[in-house]
Amino acid sequence: MLADSHCHLNYKGLAEEQQAVLERARARGVTAMLNIATRESEWDAVLATAEREADVWATVGIHPHEADRHPHVDTAKLVDRARHPRVVGIGESGLDYFYDHSDRARQQASFRAHIAAARTAGVPIVVHTRDAEDDTAAIMREEMEEGAYAGVIHCFTASGAFADTALDMGLYISISGIVTFKNATDLQQTAARLPRERLLIETDAPFLAPVPHRGKTGEPAFVADTAAFLARLRDEDVEELQHYTADNFHRLFAKTVA
Repeated sequence: MLADSHCHLNYKGLAEEQQAVLERARARGVTAMLNIATRESEWDAVLATAEREADVWATVGIHPHEADRHPHVDTAKLVDRARHPRVVGIGESGLDYFYDHSDRARQQASFRAHIAAARTAGVPIVVHTRDAEDDTAAIMREEMEEGAYAGVIHCFTASGAFADTALDMGLYISISGIVTFKNATDLQQTAARLPRERLLIETDAPFLAPVPHRGKTGEPAFVADTAAFLARLRDEDVEELQHYTADNFHRLFAKTVA
C-alpha cells in the first residue's frame, strides 16, 4: 500500500509508455497516484488519465513558472474544474524565486487565487515553493486568516523552520526522492522528525529519481525506494510507513475515498 502524492504522468518521458509506467508502479505496491497539472493546456489530458485509471486522480492548477501566461485562470475557473469527481486538489501553485520565470507579483496573485479556489471547492492545495520561504509563509498565513484550507508542501526542500510553520498551519509535507541524495543532510534531518500524521511521499516523476535510480527518468514505482529510505532514516518499519503515508494521502485528498 503506497501512495505517490505527486507525479506528472502526462509529461514527456512517461506519457509515451504511460500504461507500462502504471503497471510497474502497481507491481511495487503503489495503489494511488496523484497526476498533477501545471498549465491549463494539460488539464484535459491529466484528467483523462484519472478518468481511465481507477488508482489515478488529478489536480488542476498553474505552476508559478506559468503564472505570466495564465492571467485568465482565476478562482472561479479553478473551482469549476474542481467539481469533477476525479479532481481531488488544486495546483500545483506557489512561488518560485529560484528561476523567476514569471513576475513575482503575478506569481503571488496566482497563488492567492489557487488558495481561494481550494478553500471554496473544499479540496487541498498543492504548494510549490523554492527560494521563497518568507513570502510563501506570509501568503499562506494571511489566507488562512481569511478562512481555513487544507494543503501540502510538495517536494519539500525548505528549512526546518518553514516545515514547522507549515505544520503549525495544519498542512502536510511531502518528501521526494531528493531525501535520498548524499548532499541532502538538512532535508534528512527535517524528514526524520516530521510527525507521522502529516507525512506524505512522492516522486515528482519524471523528475528527481531517488537513489538507486538517480539519473534515470523518474516514475511512480520509485516511490517505494523513497519509502524504504525514509523508513531507515526514521527507524520505522517500512510497511508501517507505507501504510500510514498512504492513509495520510487519502485523509488529505478526501475525494479519493468519496
